[in-house]
Amino acid sequence: QKHIPGLKNKITGRKTVYVHQNSGIPLIGSNYFGIVDRGTSLIEIKPVNGCNLNCIYCSVDEGRESKTRLVDFVVEKDYLVAELRKVVDFKCADSLEIHIAGQSEPLLYDDVVPLVKEISQIREVKVVSMDTNGTLLTKKLVDKLIKAGLTRFHMSINSLDPELATKIAGAQYNISHVKKMAEYIVKKAEVIITPIWIEGVNDKEIPKLVEFADKIKADIGIQNFLRYKHGRNPAKQMEWSGFYDKLKALEKRFNVKLIKSEEDFNIIKTKELPKPLKKDESVKVKIVAEGRLRDEKIAVYDNKVISVFNCSEAVNETVKVRILRTKHNIFVGKKE
Repeated sequence: QKHIPGLKNKITGRKTVYVHQNSGIPLIGSNYFGIVDRGTSLIEIKPVNGCNLNCIYCSVDEGRESKTRLVDFVVEKDYLVAELRKVVDFKCADSLEIHIAGQSEPLLYDDVVPLVKEISQIREVKVVSMDTNGTLLTKKLVDKLIKAGLTRFHMSINSLDPELATKIAGAQYNISHVKKMAEYIVKKAEVIITPIWIEGVNDKEIPKLVEFADKIKADIGIQNFLRYKHGRNPAKQMEWSGFYDKLKALEKRFNVKLIKSEEDFNIIKTKELPKPLKKDESVKVKIVAEGRLRDEKIAVYDNKVISVFNCSEAVNETVKVRILRTKHNIFVGKKE
């Protein structure tokens, strides 16, 4: 307890907030950490912030060289699992998928293996998946994760060319190692290669990645690069019509399905957690932590977390906030 206020992320060097069972910080409401329920059978959990890469396209400006992220969060495993069980019980649905992701490289979470194990033991959970850039994987770690219950690895490989792959990663990046890990995993669990198509940067690499995925018998899900206010934006965003036209051309060329839908992952609609707030509503909230961005605070209202902008008040103070967003139980507000 004495040292928690001085906690730092040794990867990013940033101040880190430890979100535990007695912290007074709920796990529903933030897009930074905790649990995100979008009213489907796919529940996303975010145990940690920080990344060992500095990808040039990162939508959340993550990594050591971030210019906008000032604070990281790390969630206690037991707290995360306990709150996840509550969400699972509420949804009253079988065949759930728990996806470990977030504004991070999930393998930086020290308790990732026991986290996977405890999640996979929840009766209603049939799939446990994870985003990863693959650089921290080893055969030993892969085996531990699969034994614990991880069923699918989403691997963000954006180029097979060593020089370009390193440029896109913005850090030391061994594409040979990542390829070997994908080839090793696919013999034991599902792999989906998830490149970001950055027009003018890795156009020539996308067909090669489709061939690579087909060769090793992995799936592939190509994503369009999207520009975000607080993200890194090295290129223009491809128009969606043009993006889908290019995918259709690749589908015809390689005879593989590239335009995916929720049905392809057996994702169905389910009950969504009730929302205690409405857009444009004004409420008084208690500040519980610093936010990730400048002049942002994390506040609590009715056991939900709210990201409050334009706020300079200190932790434990109360402020009046106008709610700007409630979609998917992710709450954002602005100090009035």
